[in-house]
Amino acid sequence: QVQLVEPGGGLVQAGGPLRLSCAASGGAFSTHAMGWFRQAPGTGRELVAAIGLSGGSTLYAESVKGRFTISRDNAKSTVYLQMKSPKPEDTAAYYCAADQGAVVVRRKGYDYWGQGTQVTVSS
Repeated sequence: QVQLVEPGGGLVQAGGPLRLSCAASGGAFSTHAMGWFRQAPGTGRELVAAIGLSGGSTLYAESVKGRFTISRDNAKSTVYLQMKSPKPEDTAAYYCAADQGAVVVRRKGYDYWGQGTQVTVSS
């Protein structure tokens, strides 16, 4: 059983950088693909970015390509989401998720979820 904690988030001005982090415990981090999802009020949860076991494969939502970067540090059991140029429409609750034993990076089918952290981007 993997536990995920996302201590980051908060309020940021549009264009200002923000980095989210997610620390994993209770399982072999390097055997899980990792993803960041988000959900705004009144909408469904969507994949923002995902990264493979070694970090060599990544997947992004079209809306964040070129602005967000996902990375992982297997030695620290931590995955990051660097938000380089956030926009007000990026305002949402962000969730970290782990996909156990995933061979390919994918948009659904994740096994473990964090509690979420709110990101609010002001204009």
